[in-house]
Amino acid sequence: MIERVAYLSMHTSPLLQPGSGDAGGMNVYIDQLSRTMAGRGVGVDVFTRRADQNDPEIVDVVPGYRVIHVDAGPPHLVPTSSLPRYVRTFARAVETQLRPNPPQILHSHYWLSGWAGLLVKRSLRIPLANSFHTLGRVKDGNRRPDDPPESLLRIAAEHEVIEGSDCVMASTPAEAAELLEHYGADPNRLCTSPPGVDHRVFKPGSQKSARRRLGLGPGPVLLFVGRIQPLKGVDLLIEAFARIGAIHPQATLLIVGGPSGPNGRQELLSLRRRALQLGVLGRIKFYGPLPHGLLADFYRAADVVVVPSRAESFGLVAAEAQACGTPVVAAKVGGLVYVVDDGVTGILVDGWNPADYAEVLDRLLSDDGLRKKMGEASVVWAKRFSWDATVRRYLELYKGVLVSG
Repeated sequence: MIERVAYLSMHTSPLLQPGSGDAGGMNVYIDQLSRTMAGRGVGVDVFTRRADQNDPEIVDVVPGYRVIHVDAGPPHLVPTSSLPRYVRTFARAVETQLRPNPPQILHSHYWLSGWAGLLVKRSLRIPLANSFHTLGRVKDGNRRPDDPPESLLRIAAEHEVIEGSDCVMASTPAEAAELLEHYGADPNRLCTSPPGVDHRVFKPGSQKSARRRLGLGPGPVLLFVGRIQPLKGVDLLIEAFARIGAIHPQATLLIVGGPSGPNGRQELLSLRRRALQLGVLGRIKFYGPLPHGLLADFYRAADVVVVPSRAESFGLVAAEAQACGTPVVAAKVGGLVYVVDDGVTGILVDGWNPADYAEVLDRLLSDDGLRKKMGEASVVWAKRFSWDATVRRYLELYKGVLVSG
């Protein structure tokens, strides 16, 4: 029986606003996973680096689920590229907290936490599971030409974490295949379990009512939700949106999310400049980061949600949009191939040619019947993603790790 687990999320806290800085789908993932675990009677402590001097040591989120801030480096936001120097300090702080009463299992998230998790595992002899959420080699294989490559340190650390973990968690079969192909992961220690969707929040609703609450008019609405960084492909979407402007002059593009990464602000400025050059800036609404629960209205208000990412281990936005009954146009990469039922709940686009995206978007915006059919199918399809199912699977995997150990 699993009674206590410790989650490591060194570089970002599940309490942070998704869509800003380094906070994104992983933050939602850890928070929802922890809440659901706690609801099943499993105690969860999430350890994260203190990034604000006013962060309390312990935050009781719900009964059984705590976030614990530990000191590792300066108590302010630090670029992810500078965090490796604090991994050992973070690991020692976690060890100090856990040593008097160790949990049954550690589960680290992202490569930095995986590195720290290995150190804690070796010191306290606690089994370690790790979820990467993104993989350096995969990002490098799909990055935009002007986006800098991942560091050799990250790649080396990922290899070491894969080698030293008792179980490596993949979100989809596609991610599992990437771990095998690019890292030579041991298939006997590779586990697959998709994240979930909070169906109490993300469910179908009136498009008209959602648009009224958001102050939107009756014209076609396209939606992007995610952090503003080259990896997410917002530049491609703006180019595609400009191409369909003459056919759909009343269309609006909503962009929800804030700058992320060292060049995030520069990327946002570049996107605005390009939209101005293309003559579509006036038809694009930039919202910045929003509380996660508010996204449901945006999904319902949209005719199509677009996920043109260059790499995605899962694609939570696509799953949530479908749960709300909105078809998705997404890149044919990674977990999106698993999350979107191509031709049924949306359309997957191969490559990153704006003309290809424009063609697909035009087809969907021009065919009300097709969008309605895909939207109805999306609701049914999205039910396969649930946090209860994720937690049941994880508890099975945790038990397997304990037995094999």
